[in-house]
Amino acid sequence: MKRFLPVTLALSLSIALAACGGQSRPAGPPLRPVANPGAVVAAEVAFNQLAQDKGQWTAFRATAAPEAEMFVPQRVKALDFLKGKPDPQHTVKWQPHLVWSSCDGSLAVTHGAWQRSDSTGYFTTVWARGMDGGYKWILDHGDRLGVPLFAPEMIKSKVAECAGKPGVPITAPAEGVDFKQGVSRDQTLIVSSAVAPDGGRTVTVRLWNGTVHETVLQEQVAAGN
Repeated sequence: MKRFLPVTLALSLSIALAACGGQSRPAGPPLRPVANPGAVVAAEVAFNQLAQDKGQWTAFRATAAPEAEMFVPQRVKALDFLKGKPDPQHTVKWQPHLVWSSCDGSLAVTHGAWQRSDSTGYFTTVWARGMDGGYKWILDHGDRLGVPLFAPEMIKSKVAECAGKPGVPITAPAEGVDFKQGVSRDQTLIVSSAVAPDGGRTVTVRLWNGTVHETVLQEQVAAGN
């Protein structure tokens, strides 16, 4: 998103089911499969604070899951792309406005505003909970806006319904489109990203409402942005 440098950087979702799955779980009781939107907001706020304190790309590297990806404009591994990248002199600032969470808390999405000295815009970050209970980002997408995003008085949250049998709808991407879909472990939250050959992309967030996966957010970024 454009809280990055002038080159458009957007992070796409790789499969969330295995987020941090290569790590061994610390000793102790198993994680409770429950939503915790407050912990997700805290992770986003801490992410921003780390960027202000230590540097923008330092913070992105420190808070990324191993499978996090970026678009430049095509898909690349985020940690590979950011390896050794110097922090910009002026760090972008951002604030979450909304958070959506799966019923079991394994996957969540934050949405909000960012600001630089010369521009403003929106961001959407996807967070996966690891075996240690902490959250790492696996997607960070956004774009510039002509006017600042309206800031609500309070951060709003919505958790997927736990009842019913969600399942995962099959999505067939258009020919030539780079498409990936991430699903929470309980299948109540789905995030998809599609990148066209020209670099234009669409990110869609769907939340289980007890009957269907309802689209709660869909963002399109034109090629070249």
